[in-house]
Amino acid sequence: MNVSIIGTGYVGLVTGIAFAHAGHHVICVGRNPDKVESINAGKAPFFEPGLDILLRRVIAQKRFIASVDFSRSVIASDITIVAVGTPTVDGSIDLTQVKDAVALVGEALFKKRSYHVVTVKSTVVPGTTEQVVWPILAQASAKSAKDVGLCMNPEFLREGNALEDALDPDRIVIGSLDNKSARVYAKLFAKNTCPKFFTNLSTAEMSKYVSNVLLATLVSFSNEIGDIAAQTPGVDIVDVWQTVHADRRWSPKVGNKRITPGIIHYLFSGCGYGGSCFPKDTKALYRFASDKGVSMSILGSTIAINDKQPHRLVELASRALGELRGKRVAVLGLSFKPNTDDMRESPALIIMRELVARGADVTCHDPEAYKAEVPESLHQLGVTLEKNYEGAIKNAEAVILVTAWDVYRKISPQEFVRLMAHPLVIDGRRIYDPLKFIKAGVHYVAVGRGPGL
Repeated sequence: MNVSIIGTGYVGLVTGIAFAHAGHHVICVGRNPDKVESINAGKAPFFEPGLDILLRRVIAQKRFIASVDFSRSVIASDITIVAVGTPTVDGSIDLTQVKDAVALVGEALFKKRSYHVVTVKSTVVPGTTEQVVWPILAQASAKSAKDVGLCMNPEFLREGNALEDALDPDRIVIGSLDNKSARVYAKLFAKNTCPKFFTNLSTAEMSKYVSNVLLATLVSFSNEIGDIAAQTPGVDIVDVWQTVHADRRWSPKVGNKRITPGIIHYLFSGCGYGGSCFPKDTKALYRFASDKGVSMSILGSTIAINDKQPHRLVELASRALGELRGKRVAVLGLSFKPNTDDMRESPALIIMRELVARGADVTCHDPEAYKAEVPESLHQLGVTLEKNYEGAIKNAEAVILVTAWDVYRKISPQEFVRLMAHPLVIDGRRIYDPLKFIKAGVHYVAVGRGPGL
């Protein structure tokens, strides 16, 4: 099928490349000519493992192209997918980009006679596709439901594993205005054998939020338990989580083999969640519920706990060093998780802001997060960005580990001792062996580690 995707960001580009790999012909539409040119040269504007390799392959196969020609791209396709950003402003979802994109799609479809399906892939609160998108689309195109189909197809892409999720999804949810819309859109997934759920539009919209909010709640619950452990002599939360994870309801046994499902990684204490989805989606659903008069106390606590968690690492540094003013503190990891360069809502930014506010001299490093360009948020902070982790930790009086990149896992305690002015390591992701670090002479401090250990 011929597919146009409005948006050359994370969701739009990954989705487009996956559809092209499946044999469809895809045009990704963007506004930025430089970004479009880069994509057509085989270079994605963000880091995702394996993405550039597959991008170059589908371009060579003439199944994928990026374009700034909005109208022509829509008219040349059978299906248009809207995959633009839906940030939160003051806790509420901002639909500006969605509305603008849909209006332009409608204007393009005004010139087209054949049946066309428009699908919302952007994350939107329940009711948006039918109550906001459809009226704009119908008015701009001057067409009815018999001429234009409407679907909602939420994305479930994990940054760092997005290509895998797009190529081999664990489920496909298609909400639709009518059966014809769903039937035509589902042709895109003819080769996929995973479960397919056909729902109404609002149910599809809600499924995305529930998925993300549940995982975010597990993270905040884990961090709250970690805080209790940190105040309890002799308790290490890592040992506690090992016993919890062994429950067959979390880690089922098939014969003598233990299965370790991905969900238990969200049941582990750390710095808190970040990224482009969890922070905005939890806030948007919380406000959506509040506007309907529904009190979501668990979700409210999830957000509040996560807001506090990065500050706890700064407190650990302060307790160990005393006054932070004038102290050299290194932060390892800027992206919100490994295998992505996404720094949106990253705990590292919150940690560095507070360190700077307390007068610390902050250095930092990340393997990917600022390769393309240094974000303005970092320029404004006045921190020193180093090209390698050795430069970041050299002569530091404390290191705060924020992102569990493999390159950081391999740093030996002896290297911290050799390079640092004072070997104090604050392990915000619990990736190091405490006994090995203490034996090597490192002052080891970590989330969820109680007094006396």
